[in-house]
Amino acid sequence: MSLEWIHENPPYWDREKARIVGNAPPGIFDLAAYGDGDMLPGEWWRVERDGSVLGYGWMDTTWGDAEILLAVDPSAQRDGVGAFILDRLDEEAASRGLNYLYNRVRESHPDPEGTKKWLEKHGFAMSHDDQLLRRSVKPHRPSP
Repeated sequence: MSLEWIHENPPYWDREKARIVGNAPPGIFDLAAYGDGDMLPGEWWRVERDGSVLGYGWMDTTWGDAEILLAVDPSAQRDGVGAFILDRLDEEAASRGLNYLYNRVRESHPDPEGTKKWLEKHGFAMSHDDQLLRRSVKPHRPSP
């Protein structure tokens, strides 16, 4: 079956986020301690296949750009779920007229070089301030 992209509005911390995002290896995310039912900052989307949650995308906009994060269930890694999330986040940013997607891979990440290489493979480039940037793909606007 195909992957579903589901906007959570409003987003809350729940069992599935705790399982996928909260159980990520130490050093990947710098998250506050959230309890079940706590409202979350930014915009969240979940990815499902056949009713099973496989991952999450997060976006927060600042000055015309979008900071993004993505988390994929370890059992679904290397199946294209991360690329799916990245493409959907890009579409979301483009639909809002945002310029760039950016992400900072923390030095405490268990595989910072591998993660940077994955993002670079998907069009990101290192900026002067150690963020990985990718120009948002602007939606095609038909001529009048």
